Amino acid sequence: MAEPQTLAQKLIAAACGRACVAEGEIVTCAVDLAMFHDSSGPRRLQPMLQELGATLWDPSRIVLVIDHYVPESDDESRRIVRIARDWAAEQQLPNVYDSLGICHVVVPQHGHIRPGMFCVGGDSHSPTGGAFGAYMFGIGSTEMLGVAVTGQIWVKVPQTLMMRWNGRLSAGVTAKDMMLHMIGRYGMNGGRYQAVEFCGEAVRALSMQERMTLSNMSAELGSQVGLIAPDATTVAYLREAGVTDEIDLARWRSDEGAQAEWHEFDAAALAPQVAAPHSPANARDVDQYGDVPLQVAYIGACTGAKLEDLRAAASVLRGRRLAAGMRLMVAPASQQDQRQAEAEGVMQTLREAGADVLATSCGACAGYGGSIPDGASVIATTARNFKGRMGSETAQVYLASPYTVAASAVAGRIVDPREFMA
Repeated sequence: MAEPQTLAQKLIAAACGRACVAEGEIVTCAVDLAMFHDSSGPRRLQPMLQELGATLWDPSRIVLVIDHYVPESDDESRRIVRIARDWAAEQQLPNVYDSLGICHVVVPQHGHIRPGMFCVGGDSHSPTGGAFGAYMFGIGSTEMLGVAVTGQIWVKVPQTLMMRWNGRLSAGVTAKDMMLHMIGRYGMNGGRYQAVEFCGEAVRALSMQERMTLSNMSAELGSQVGLIAPDATTVAYLREAGVTDEIDLARWRSDEGAQAEWHEFDAAALAPQVAAPHSPANARDVDQYGDVPLQVAYIGACTGAKLEDLRAAASVLRGRRLAAGMRLMVAPASQQDQRQAEAEGVMQTLREAGADVLATSCGACAGYGGSIPDGASVIATTARNFKGRMGSETAQVYLASPYTVAASAVAGRIVDPREFMA
């Protein structure tokens, strides 16, 4: 009888062609999908491939998303985007998403990530793929070169940290709050570069977009991957994304009795969280902030501007206006989500409240576009608030959920969004 395996072990075992693997083993895995964007991809890979005289192992398994330097606002961004477009054409890449939104949202929306896959991404938030029961993690350009040429990468089988959320979240509390709470409790190295798996009643109750937020921000927890066992919610999302493959739900879950370190949380007791500058680990309950005045609110990024995030913000802003002197910027995470939000009247609600709608790209989250003024106090739905991360070295950035950001934009200071919810 084989040892019980965690989901992480099962995914790695499948990728290296074994029945099972042991924690601490180093194995070579076949990569099912490699994703990179205009910032991490062609401009770095193309010269290295050229120097080696090497070719891509399988263009059909590569996904390129142009999302960081668009819309191009200067010569440097035009140069970077041109390299990406030219290289994609030259390599005849079949999966290119140009200016359609942020990679971590666009790639799942097109059905590229499915349970049981082993994937790498040229971006630190690539663990988003773990929400679908896939092993997906971020790598640098040199490692990506190895993958692009060989289709393989080595991995050390990690220990699994099980984050079990019991009970249900109350209204106005989200996956972003769950994540900030965990990072606040364990710090940015709390995942110790291991595998984190999110489970429990509260996790099963989350929609796919909310699960994606959890997995995405496992990067801020210091984990290699952030896994969630696939279920009927996963299948429904993938069917809508056009995936017709058979999905084996029974296989892709941790075995009873598999070796893991367990951590327990009470979802029902969780309050909205806010992380103070300059680290997501500075997270505490929203009521700890007293009257912190704000000048800018930003609803954007892969963790904070998907369709459900936009709906959450609109539910708070409906029939209200921004505080005097407040600027609210909304950068939807993908064009697909923005179209749906337009159809539902969500974007109209945001505009009527006084929001400026920006392009569907990484934008200010990646410090691009110069939209965060120097010295401003900012509340944002982004994943990170490191000094200078959003462009300005002197801005003070607080992190929160879309509910909290929208409520704070109305109040002009950090507030509990539940005060604004019927």
